[in-house]
Amino acid sequence: MNKILAINYSQTGQLDQILDRFLIPFESENIDRVKIEMKKPFAFPWQSDVFFDAMPESVLEEPAELENFDLAHESYDLIILGYQPWFLSPSIPTTSLLKNERFKSVLKDTPVVTVIGARNMWLNSQEAVKKLIQESGGRLVGNVPLIDTSNNLTSAISILHWMLNGKKEKKWGIFPKPGVSDEDIASADELGQVVKDAWDKKSYEDLQTKILGLNKISIATNILFIEERAKRLFLIWAGIIKKKGTTETKRRRWLKVFKYYLVFALFIVSPIVLTIFNLLLRPFTLRSIKKKKAYYCGVN
Repeated sequence: MNKILAINYSQTGQLDQILDRFLIPFESENIDRVKIEMKKPFAFPWQSDVFFDAMPESVLEEPAELENFDLAHESYDLIILGYQPWFLSPSIPTTSLLKNERFKSVLKDTPVVTVIGARNMWLNSQEAVKKLIQESGGRLVGNVPLIDTSNNLTSAISILHWMLNGKKEKKWGIFPKPGVSDEDIASADELGQVVKDAWDKKSYEDLQTKILGLNKISIATNILFIEERAKRLFLIWAGIIKKKGTTETKRRRWLKVFKYYLVFALFIVSPIVLTIFNLLLRPFTLRSIKKKKAYYCGVN
């Protein structure tokens, strides 16, 4: 009997919707559908302090304790892993799952397809997930990132409105609706069908090429530019907060400094740097940009 594991964590419910839609072509198959939970839950909507408090452990990929989860089988023929990036890194629940010994044992020698629900930055988190899958002996054969396609700055405002208020709606009736669009969620089954076709053939060699062939996945050059630099800064900040935040009071103080830094970097520094890059440097880096996009869109 062929066995498929579809597993994810979803704080807001959006990733559950994406994965459920993605799995429609697999309805006739034997699917073990598992939704993981944390021993210490991340409440939704977020409180601002709790949101930023998750940054250091997210960036440093430190796992936390999961609630016990049942897997119907000792091994699977395909694993579909849904996850979200937090602070340019895998979410803490995702890292916790990928470092869980039980899950690592079923990853071994198994083809894996990742399905991402993100604001717009998923490149660094996918690199981390890719590495953790490889370390467990799994084989990444496909990646499907679904993102908020709004402008970076406006989407940052709308996503914070959703995360802190729990309402997936247009802020003030002006900003775009946050998160992955209803249309993209509704069409996730088209991407699932490509994976199902590969499953039927038991061949995944050109799966990612066929996924990309639907022209639903792209990387904005500005996002590529930001991600390549911001993760290093996040690592520095995570290290500072872990080192200096030796008491709860000190940690809160350093997290507050990081919060103000992030707002300043996102809304003041980033637009200036991107303008300089696009006017002066981008024309000379087109070949490099093309190669990097091809790499991140792939699975190797």
